[in-house]
Amino acid sequence: MDLQIKGSVSQILEEQSGESKNGTWRKRDFILETEGQYSKKVCITQWGDEIDKTDIQEGGAITAHINIQSREYKGNWYTDVKAWRIEKGSTDREMGSGDTENAEPSGPPKPSEEIYDVDDELPF
Repeated sequence: MDLQIKGSVSQILEEQSGESKNGTWRKRDFILETEGQYSKKVCITQWGDEIDKTDIQEGGAITAHINIQSREYKGNWYTDVKAWRIEKGSTDREMGSGDTENAEPSGPPKPSEEIYDVDDELPF
């Protein structure tokens, strides 16, 4: 399964490194702000050589191919979002010309009133 998340990098956190029984490790977290009306912030981790493969920058638009993994420790569950590939590219926000007055509305088209009974009080 290929999970992807698109957005803009809002923050790059400091790289961390250390030693384990398997050798030296490195990781870097960054915060990705998703697109859409109700945007979300997601903390994504890059491990090892993946850090050097992509030069991400704050404000840059990317698509992150991710794995999501949860693990249990002393009765608590922790979830990691790990990027295994990052593609640079423009988000929907950056693709616009900045002219929002004449822009087409985003999202699905509004339903025609002919299909629905307009006298119905419920919006759904």
